[in-house]
Amino acid sequence: MKYFLVILTGVLFIKCNNSEATDDKIVAQVGEKKLFQSEISRIIPSEIEQQDSILMANDYIRKWVKQELLINKANENLTPEQKNLTREIEEYRNSLIIYKYKNELMNQQMDTLVTQRQIEQYYNANTDNFKLNRNIVKAVFIKIPKEVANPKLIKELVDDNSDLGMNALREYSIQYAKGFDFFNNNWVDFEIVKKNIPGDITDESQFLARNNQIELNDSIYYYLVNIQDYKLKNELAPVEYVENNIKNLILNKRKIEFLKQIEENVYKEGIRQNKFKIYTEK
Repeated sequence: MKYFLVILTGVLFIKCNNSEATDDKIVAQVGEKKLFQSEISRIIPSEIEQQDSILMANDYIRKWVKQELLINKANENLTPEQKNLTREIEEYRNSLIIYKYKNELMNQQMDTLVTQRQIEQYYNANTDNFKLNRNIVKAVFIKIPKEVANPKLIKELVDDNSDLGMNALREYSIQYAKGFDFFNNNWVDFEIVKKNIPGDITDESQFLARNNQIELNDSIYYYLVNIQDYKLKNELAPVEYVENNIKNLILNKRKIEFLKQIEENVYKEGIRQNKFKIYTEK
């Protein structure tokens, strides 16, 4: 083992110093199968430390040795019939070729445009599948050091939902806030907002029903959380909240139908062009 490590360290030393080896040294051997220095060098990043290189190389060599030993053991114990992989290799090759062909056709021909109308039609036809499993909100959160906070101005900015008002609020927050999030145009899990509110909220449903604007203070910060809208667990999710999910569902369904149609078209073409025969017993 010591002799092996000396050789390996030398190999890595040569690699780290970007020197050209005059010959490709053997670093491990199992039966007639040999692992060469050049193979180790290819998997070692040039920028890592020499000690890390040695550890990485040793790990690779151990895995290589284990694999070769398993191959030898399998060859010793399997029958010639069991070791004949011609059929498996052919099946794998055929599956891979078919997959690549279908994938190429999908990239070239399948319609990937999903319109808002299609999303809404799918949503309306499958509302039972879009019940919420959590509370969601549209909200604005701001956390500002108390010495610079202007609660009156902040509340005025938060209440102004125009683009001008939101830009002013963003600029104010960038300049003064320690932390802020604007989820006023997007539905988000209430947990994301809740983690920014000091104290414990034991009943989220009651909290959301009773509060649309929460002002809090601790010894350092002034907090404002403005809940602009909310939906509770088990209610129907807003269509915009599940829009991406619906789009993926539509595309997956379209993909399955497209792939079935490819197979059917190829089969019909085979019939028209007499490309196959089916023999039945009489």
